[in-house]
Amino acid sequence: MMASPHVLLVEDSCVDRLVASRVLKCFNIRVTAVEGPKEALKFLDTEHDVQLILTDYCMPDMTGYDLLVEVKKSPRLNHLPVVIICTEDIPERIKMCLDGGAKDYIIKPIKVVNVSRLLSYI
Repeated sequence: MMASPHVLLVEDSCVDRLVASRVLKCFNIRVTAVEGPKEALKFLDTEHDVQLILTDYCMPDMTGYDLLVEVKKSPRLNHLPVVIICTEDIPERIKMCLDGGAKDYIIKPIKVVNVSRLLSYI
């Protein structure tokens, strides 16, 4: 039996956090949910078994893109796949995130059909 993959979910909306957590947990994925990029970076300082970062794009103090940039700058974290989730389908934003190193950009809400794609990045 393979250990459950560990996903760090970064999402400021508690409803979206709940929805995404539920969907992921159906697939036996271990979810750590935090409210923003600053908490995510703090968590990643102490936790070393996160296998994927799933982050909202629109958040108050830092965007998901800002978090992506921080992760990709860090020699200790830059191997981690980052997937951006967002309600808006904005081609320039999607291109910016993918060019910045994101594995994917998924339109919210996250659905069961998205999960196998997420797992393929781990």
